[in-house]
Amino acid sequence: MQRFEGKACLVTGAAAGIGRASALRLAEEGASVVAADINLAGAEAVAETIRARGGRAEAMAFDAGDEASCRALVPAATAALGKLDVLCNIAGICRADHYLALTLADWERMFRINVSSVFLLCQAAIPPLKATRGNIVTISSASAVAGAAYWSAYGASKAAVASLMRSLAVEFAADGIRANAILPGGVNTGLAATYAIPEGIDPALVQRLFPLMAAAEPEEIAAAVASLA
Repeated sequence: MQRFEGKACLVTGAAAGIGRASALRLAEEGASVVAADINLAGAEAVAETIRARGGRAEAMAFDAGDEASCRALVPAATAALGKLDVLCNIAGICRADHYLALTLADWERMFRINVSSVFLLCQAAIPPLKATRGNIVTISSASAVAGAAYWSAYGASKAAVASLMRSLAVEFAADGIRANAILPGGVNTGLAATYAIPEGIDPALVQRLFPLMAAAEPEEIAAAVASLA
């Protein structure tokens, strides 16, 4: 099925995990894709995979923690693709901490990368999306609503982006723009594998967040991204 034939999609966090799977899925269904990531080599590899399969893709360097990078990405991607139909906000970070050990610097970095980047990208994307009556898909997390012990900063940041999508969906509905958030539980990605679980946690509280203790694969979330987009 070529649901995205003639569509232009920007995917952040595209070098690995959900971002990589989403970029590949959208391209498989006909989209032209800009794969953006702080890991430019990884984004280039994804773009090359798409091109090798007969698709159109470009890689761009993107630092979700840098305001200038966030403001520059959408205009650059729109210029490269000629328009913008879909913005996929997938770049982000995750870490676990005992709440009383969490520093203000950790908290602010979490919100800068996970929330402020989405705010800036959406703000830049709304004008070109109005022209195409396009849409936004953002990765939130089940921890936004589940009460995630040890992931308080991450959960709060993901609740913020889910709320932002609700607000944009209402404010720009008359312009034909849709905005949605996906709230996965555990996903088998490199991001999940790299953060450390603090010592002395209560396993029952972790199991509360992941009752099935079975992680989804990135491709499963990418299918949801494509469906909403």
